[in-house]
Amino acid sequence: MTRKNNSMGAILLQKESFRRTKFGTLLYSDPISDHEESSNNSARSSNASSAPSPPRTSSFNGTNTTANNSPNYFMSPWNQSASPYVKSPWIHQPLLDSSEESESSDCKNGLIGSLVREEGHIYSLAASGDLLYTGSDSKNIRVWKNLKEYSGFKCQSGLVKAIVVYGDKIFTGHQDGKIRVWKFLGKKRKAYKRVGSLPTVRDYLKSSINPKAYVEVRRNRNVPWIKHFDAVSCMSLDKERGLLYSGSWDKTLKVWRLSDSKCLESINAHQDAINSVVVGFDGLVFTGSADGTVKAWRRELVGNSAKHVLVETLLKQDNAVTSLAVNAAAATVYAGSSDGLVNFWERQKHFLEYGGALRGHKLAVLCVAVAGNLVLSGSADKSICVWRREEGSIHSCLTVLTGHNGPVKCLTVEEDSNGSDNDNDSEDEAPMEKKSDKYWRVYSGSLDNSVKVWRLSENSFSGFEEI
Repeated sequence: MTRKNNSMGAILLQKESFRRTKFGTLLYSDPISDHEESSNNSARSSNASSAPSPPRTSSFNGTNTTANNSPNYFMSPWNQSASPYVKSPWIHQPLLDSSEESESSDCKNGLIGSLVREEGHIYSLAASGDLLYTGSDSKNIRVWKNLKEYSGFKCQSGLVKAIVVYGDKIFTGHQDGKIRVWKFLGKKRKAYKRVGSLPTVRDYLKSSINPKAYVEVRRNRNVPWIKHFDAVSCMSLDKERGLLYSGSWDKTLKVWRLSDSKCLESINAHQDAINSVVVGFDGLVFTGSADGTVKAWRRELVGNSAKHVLVETLLKQDNAVTSLAVNAAAATVYAGSSDGLVNFWERQKHFLEYGGALRGHKLAVLCVAVAGNLVLSGSADKSICVWRREEGSIHSCLTVLTGHNGPVKCLTVEEDSNGSDNDNDSEDEAPMEKKSDKYWRVYSGSLDNSVKVWRLSENSFSGFEEI
């Protein structure tokens, strides 16, 4: 849902014309045309790597997902009818037939399969073990296992913009400003039950009758401070401290204590919509906003209570920051923005130092994810760049995943144990020739109504071929 009524073609302008691009424009940007793609042959590479342009990897299946060619393709999802949960609108597109699939089982990298939805865009993804959660404009949250529908649950209202899994609980952030809490009832029942919301009804009613609990959010409009009054665009979990962070288009960052569902803080963090929040390293929390800034926060003791204070503003630019991701092991934070760049910072003793920018996209970067030493960036140009962090903070673009017919809106990753098992077999044959590898399962959600599932290796990309 766009925050402002920007024209659909705004995101197709050249990079120099991106001036304070709003997040709503990025959500419903027009896909790049074939003419523009053929006329722009610029190489994809990072600022720190002189490697040749990587191959473009297409979907391995013969059929592409069908894009909606109507002029209202990127219009508001509220104008579209939601499919009932009892009749799943999802279709599993197998990658290969059974004989071909068995022959390609040893492929280390590539597309595993696709889930295509007949109506609606994919706005949020979350992976937990072998389960995948998908959120779309149907207001349903679908649960998948091994590319097959496993379960699902739905809410009465509110497009699903963010999903976080914490044990047997699932937190979903919605367009209507609510955070809903669900509980998994066990493998036998394969069902989910709504167990509450943030804030709780009791806390909200209690603050509603307290005049001091109100804050002014717009002219002549006051609301209780514990509730978001605009879309919940992002969430991030701090498992160590038992905290949940939620960012909203209302420009605030809220901190929730999971043990009792209390809202501990509401921070006026930015001058425009918060598009991303991520829990980092060294007790830091990072936020990115449509105001073009990336900020680092830390929870510290202020007086008699613990509060989050601004540690540093890492980035200040005209282009909107759309997504954030953290490599905790390397103490590095990545920020995607509407100019098509992925900027990153690294910890240097007691401060964060700017490391450079990854240049691989023609249009806005809409999502960023980290898988070990791999960095993935999804863009409005319908592609996913796969980068690898080398020694000396050098990033090289290994390949470009293509196959989506619309902007890549969200990414999530999970370690692929099956890929690791295959790798161990090959290591038995030549243990001295190959160093240990790790495999990841990558899920990409797009505005072309599909979710694609990829398998990626950190150290080997021989499985990719240009098609």
